[in-house]
Amino acid sequence: MEDPVHVYVIGTAGSGKSRLTAAFHRWMKEHAHDVVAVNLDPGAETLPYSPDVDIRDWIQLSDVMERYELGPNGAQVMAADLIALRLGEIQGILDEYRAPYVLTDTPGQTELFVFRESGRVTVELLAPGRSCILFLLDPFLAKRPSAFVSLLLLAATTSFRFGIPLLHVIPKRDLLKGEELERLLAWTSDPARLEDDLASEKADMVNQMSVDAFRILDAMGSMTPAVAVSSETLEGLEDVYAWIQEVFSGGEDLTAA
Repeated sequence: MEDPVHVYVIGTAGSGKSRLTAAFHRWMKEHAHDVVAVNLDPGAETLPYSPDVDIRDWIQLSDVMERYELGPNGAQVMAADLIALRLGEIQGILDEYRAPYVLTDTPGQTELFVFRESGRVTVELLAPGRSCILFLLDPFLAKRPSAFVSLLLLAATTSFRFGIPLLHVIPKRDLLKGEELERLLAWTSDPARLEDDLASEKADMVNQMSVDAFRILDAMGSMTPAVAVSSETLEGLEDVYAWIQEVFSGGEDLTAA
């Protein structure tokens, strides 16, 4: 049996990481795919799914605050680093499940996983060659072209930090109007459309920086089509699954007999 594929759900706070984790876990189960859900957010108060592996069994934000006499922000940073000390135990539990897919819900604050060394260590120790990222482009933070570019830049930085395949995912598609969804999808599939829309914005320093960032992203090949999904209707999750198959098995189903 091949090592499992680890899928990390990453995005800005409020982008819908936990809801997407819950929805994709449900979709996988409904389609008879064996999958394990992992929660790596020690500060999560409630979750819309029941994690098979929960970092809160070892590390809870309130306990870190009390033990180290830290405020919420300092405790989040400390907790993120403490996670690396539990990777051996997490791996042991995952080995017991022997599931072909591991779906990991990362901390609410993107920087805690993306920019702390513990995030990179987590990926490298658990599955260095069998990992990918679903990066959520929150549509309600990215209605303007320049704001959308800033999220694409964060996604590209995330890809650079981890060096593993990354899929742009637009969540909350059921909350978007038709023209809003069409515009967001066009911005990732047709760079010229995004460049034109950037040109229509007010010409100021922010706009110029966005144009420069866009051109760098385009030259790097970071302008790749996004998949729009709904955690409510599960629409789009089949496309996410198909992308994972394409990345790791050339389109063949990993769980096929």
